Amino acid sequence: MAQCAQSVQEFVQDSFVPTVAVLCSADAERVTRRNNLSFPELLRPFCRLTSEGHLRDPNNLVVVVKGLRISVTGVNTQPLQPGEVRKLLSQAVSGCQPPEGLPANVVTAGDYDLNISATTPWFEAYRENFLQSMPASDHEFLNHYLACMLVVSSREAAPTEQFQRLSQEQHRVQHSGEYTHPKWFIPNTLKYYVLLHDISDGDEQRADSVYEDMKQRYGTQCCYLLKINSRAAAAGPAEQMPDPWSQYLQKSRAQSPVSPEACEDAAVNNVENNVSSEVDGHDVSDALSESHPLELDQTSNLGYPGNPSVAVNSIDTSRKQGGLPASSTPVAHGACLTLNDHDRIRQFIQEFTFRGLLPHIEKNIRQLNDQLVSRKGLSRSLFSATKKWFGGGKVPEKSIAELKNTAGLLYPPEAPELQIRKMADLCFLVQHYELAYSCYHTAKKDFLSDQAMLYAAGALEMAAMSAFLQSGAPRPYPAHYMETAIQTYRDVCKNMVLAERCALFSAEVLKSQVKYSEAAALLIKMTSEDSDLRSALLLEQAAHCFINMRSPMVRKFAFHMILSGHRFSKAGQKRHALRCYCQAMQVYKGKGWTLAEDHINFTIGRQSFTLRQPENAIAAFRHILINDSKQVATQQSAFLREYLYVYKVSDIFTCNSSWEDL
Repeated sequence: MAQCAQSVQEFVQDSFVPTVAVLCSADAERVTRRNNLSFPELLRPFCRLTSEGHLRDPNNLVVVVKGLRISVTGVNTQPLQPGEVRKLLSQAVSGCQPPEGLPANVVTAGDYDLNISATTPWFEAYRENFLQSMPASDHEFLNHYLACMLVVSSREAAPTEQFQRLSQEQHRVQHSGEYTHPKWFIPNTLKYYVLLHDISDGDEQRADSVYEDMKQRYGTQCCYLLKINSRAAAAGPAEQMPDPWSQYLQKSRAQSPVSPEACEDAAVNNVENNVSSEVDGHDVSDALSESHPLELDQTSNLGYPGNPSVAVNSIDTSRKQGGLPASSTPVAHGACLTLNDHDRIRQFIQEFTFRGLLPHIEKNIRQLNDQLVSRKGLSRSLFSATKKWFGGGKVPEKSIAELKNTAGLLYPPEAPELQIRKMADLCFLVQHYELAYSCYHTAKKDFLSDQAMLYAAGALEMAAMSAFLQSGAPRPYPAHYMETAIQTYRDVCKNMVLAERCALFSAEVLKSQVKYSEAAALLIKMTSEDSDLRSALLLEQAAHCFINMRSPMVRKFAFHMILSGHRFSKAGQKRHALRCYCQAMQVYKGKGWTLAEDHINFTIGRQSFTLRQPENAIAAFRHILINDSKQVATQQSAFLREYLYVYKVSDIFTCNSSWEDL
């Protein structure tokens, strides 16, 4: 089975974390830019807590918070558009290829010894970027801002006035009604005042004096003096400092330089165009681009050498248009920071979380609980009576397909149903899963009663996750909750993004419980024509489920790897497509299924040629020709022409001094 770097519990917890906004003055931004970082980027590597936090729930029980991570972003961060998300996900997958040099992961199943990928980092990269790119929604509050850091430089002429200006700006953004983004969790957002002091270029005594005044104004729990930039100039070659930021910035900056894989793909396109202009009279097609993955049709000519009139897929086109990066010189981050500065930033996050954020969440959980307890009797009974008077009453039992689509229904901000959902989300974010489950379960009933199906699906999804994450597993994982949520998101609300999120979580839970058959069925159901990349990744994961069963289903593994390779090819992920077909070939090779072998070798030959591997392409086509063929004469003739074409082109490639010169 392809192993993930995280356990399923860690994966779910890291997918839903408290979100904090940042609003900086211009001078504070200048201080952090000395390190080629914005203030949120500066904090990002240090946003996982290394010690336990504690808070008390409404019943005065202590809740222990372990390994909490917080997400810090600029207040002006806008959600990505769908086209940008697709591009980001495609780049994330193409940038992750099978690791080289690792020992083979051999799986023995009956008569088969299969060499299968031990890990699938491309799937994890896709999943992480997919979850991080999800926009904030009105039916849930999990990724709405809980707090806002107001950051001012100690060099400001009047730091107090700057804090007031930033505070007013935050209030305007949240409460003026002019902005649809960002979204805020609760009206009384925590404001945390940060005085940023540049040690190499500032008056430390004045900074300490300003900070004392801040503590008098805002309280010690809501302000902090952060001192950074202990090194006046960038480190020399002999004193290189660690750069923990690069791994985070590569994931978060959509406008990052083109990856090496993207550069190579662009070169592939140039090679294809050059070759097609040098070899005349041949029309070689990529049958996988439009045909069924088990067909050997020769008529489809999409994006293969020799057919320059047909445009290649959108991913390759965008890379060609974008061109290759002018320089691949890496950017140094944190050049003005010492290890002591790293420790100061880490300590700042600890202080903010333990003395500011967690007490703020605890207070709001208590307030929401008190409001619901005091209002539940009167408000809910009045609400029920009103529905009865006007013909509402109890909703009869219906299937999801029969319920009318009320996905557009919006509750007023102070509706009791939303307050219960807010309380549930707050509890979930601080790992109080038992109380979160109780609140989600209550909210689910109210939403279903109102036929508010988007809200109901969200409550079902998180109730299932809360039940799974409860320590000691007092409740079994309610897989039927997730199945209903997925069906509602997809069929009633027409929201494939939320349905996919549900499926990703549920599949991991099922796999952790060794329910591979159920996980595979769920993953296969989520394949569709609207996304080749998503379908390819999920089919590959389903294939891994089949091979990991107590009685491995080897042929189902191979069949779904072929389907995955077909969808990878359509998505422009040629390397992943070739890998899938090669893994499937291990099952079909030498078993007497000559037509299937012919198809796979034919596809491997074409994909290898496209990826500038002419020797592998020739070897694959030779396999088709040297055995007794059961193909019709016209098909055999077509195979021979393909082989001769690839052989001729490989000679052209060999004559060139190097691939880079093409």
